[in-house]
Amino acid sequence: MWQIRELTSSEVERVGSVLGLARLEQGNGFYLIAWDGDEPLGHAYLAVTDPPELQDVSVRGRYRRRGVATALAASAEEMAVSRGFDRLRLSVSVGNDAARSLYARLGYRDCGIPPRRVQGTIQIRTGPIEVDDTLLTWEKALPRT
Repeated sequence: MWQIRELTSSEVERVGSVLGLARLEQGNGFYLIAWDGDEPLGHAYLAVTDPPELQDVSVRGRYRRRGVATALAASAEEMAVSRGFDRLRLSVSVGNDAARSLYARLGYRDCGIPPRRVQGTIQIRTGPIEVDDTLLTWEKALPRT
């Protein structure tokens, strides 16, 4: 089985070479990395905002459909609860059926924020990317500790 832990500075090059770390310099949170030994399988960024946001969930192709994204989301939820939050928010592409299905199974629901169109060039750590997408905002109530 794999282990999930917070990304350390000594692991950035290794993880970034196979997954990319677009939000590394975002400055308001941290990456959680799923590992199988010394092999990074996937990551999720937890932005510690109010409410906190689950962002940049990514699992390497050959490790998909094995529960890695579910485990990453669960770890992010635990981290949010440990910091005193009672909900976790995320944005999901209207066209990403697999992600929408996963998040729905995990208990995330539309939180009433209108869909948001994102269009144009966005600068990320690895360089500029062109974006034309519509994002839905979902949220999950988290258990109190």
